[in-house]
Amino acid sequence: MKASQFFISTLKEAPADAEVVSHKLMMRAGMIKRLGAGIYSYMPMGLRVIRKVEAIIRDEMNRAGAVELLMPVVQPAELWQETGRFEKMGPELLRVKDRHDRDFVVQPTSEEVITDIARQELRSYRALPKNFYHIQTKFRDERRPRFGLMRGREFTMKDAYSFDRDEDSAGKSYDAMYTAYVRIFERMGLTFRAVAADTGAIGGDRSHEFQVIADTGEDAIVYCPESDYAANIELAEAVPLIAQRAVPAQPLVKTPTPAKSTCEDVAALLGVSLDTTVKSLVLATDEKNPAGDVVKTIVWLLLVRGDHSLNEVKAGKVPGLKDGYRFATASEIEEYFGSKPGYLGPIDPKKPLKIVADRTVANMSDFICGANEGDFHMTGVNWGRDLTEPDVVADIRNVVEGDLSPDGKGKLAIQRGIEVGHVFFLGTKYSKDMNATYLDETGKPQLMQMGCYGIGVTRIVGAAIEQNHDERGIIWPDALAPFTVVICPIGYDRSAEVRAAADRLHDELQAKGIDVMLDNRGERPGAMFADWELVGVPHRVVISDRGLKEGKVEYQGRRDAQAVTVGADNIKAFVISKLSI
Repeated sequence: MKASQFFISTLKEAPADAEVVSHKLMMRAGMIKRLGAGIYSYMPMGLRVIRKVEAIIRDEMNRAGAVELLMPVVQPAELWQETGRFEKMGPELLRVKDRHDRDFVVQPTSEEVITDIARQELRSYRALPKNFYHIQTKFRDERRPRFGLMRGREFTMKDAYSFDRDEDSAGKSYDAMYTAYVRIFERMGLTFRAVAADTGAIGGDRSHEFQVIADTGEDAIVYCPESDYAANIELAEAVPLIAQRAVPAQPLVKTPTPAKSTCEDVAALLGVSLDTTVKSLVLATDEKNPAGDVVKTIVWLLLVRGDHSLNEVKAGKVPGLKDGYRFATASEIEEYFGSKPGYLGPIDPKKPLKIVADRTVANMSDFICGANEGDFHMTGVNWGRDLTEPDVVADIRNVVEGDLSPDGKGKLAIQRGIEVGHVFFLGTKYSKDMNATYLDETGKPQLMQMGCYGIGVTRIVGAAIEQNHDERGIIWPDALAPFTVVICPIGYDRSAEVRAAADRLHDELQAKGIDVMLDNRGERPGAMFADWELVGVPHRVVISDRGLKEGKVEYQGRRDAQAVTVGADNIKAFVISKLSI
């Protein structure tokens, strides 16, 4: 490809609304152009990267035995109503009506459509297992779209769906997809971790996220450097930090703590360690009648150590909170505790409530908590002596750096990551709702076991940049770069020798199947180099009159500190030797 035949549109400065690095650099490199909030046109340079991502995914999905099809972007609401997600999914699901006033959705995912296909086409056990996938446009009506392709409203995703006879077979399909995902991200040249994860809104029983490691990542990844343990912080198990509750050594005292409403402030005032305090969080659950009216409210007091934070995903798995909870209102807190937040505690609430203690809190002795009275806390608090045992003891906190690993093989570390892939074992979650059955060997209908496997195609592009950039621009791995090699001839429009050498190298590399760009625009060297460093092409060859007279050209990798001199006759072989694709 020659620059005069392509479209190159770089900017010196990113638009003011660009926030994260990937958004800024993609805008500056002319890879995307904003059309509306969270909606972008993929410009030629960016589309080349997307197509390379898709090609790797398609290759590995086919290799793993998945079969490609293509499902529509706009889907009838009836299918989503069968599973209840038409109502449950909330405002992120874009609902539309056609001219006949029939309901449709702009799909964010395709579990319903693929299950409908399966129940019509996969009628016998002989047709199983089967895995279908497609690469398709998705739309999620994000409340606050931001970060360019990282959290847009319209995006491209690969989603695959497996159908099996039983859980054992479904587990094998899951493992095959897990292995395929590892190969995909390895081929892309990305540093990533596969971590155990919560199943979230998709549902199911087994789940792993594939996280690209990046300091700017939204997700916290917990792992043990001494073992294979890794999990999203939402799922990472927090082992109790106190093995056994000690015998009380302090008296219970109502202690003045004027204007000190946080655990940090109370600990500083009393001159004690923060880990001797306990913070109180108040939740509520509502029982409703068929008409949707609240008929009963239960208030829950959740206790975590003062230096820890509540994990809301874990809290949502506590018996009694599984069907949904909310944070209590100010009036409910006053009704049950007789105090404003900041001074709440489990001792003598005004009305009965449910107490859930984190594992560590359940083993604490002589701790400090709110006195249910403004400007006072209780010190020397002990379970059994001063208050009844908690109703529930559960893991409800986020792990912290240095916690013991749940597998007992070391201590936990935490790093940031960007989720780019997710695999789920769904079981019969969708097949049951949609009556997707097959006939077994005896002729009896059985529910299909399902798996769901997604990769954010356009999100990978942003994640790769977040992981690979410097002050000059993007640094693409070879496999994802819009062009693998760029030839920068100095004086292409003025020197016949330079033009001939550049054209020859371009044609030779292109004949080898290498994505090569020849910049024949006649730009000044500084401007030309800056453009391609911004775009992130991993290999650059500079050809000049002076060099050719000495029989030499210059090569520089995008990560290299300086260029090296290579014989002009040997440059083709030298460049090929540097490629990792």
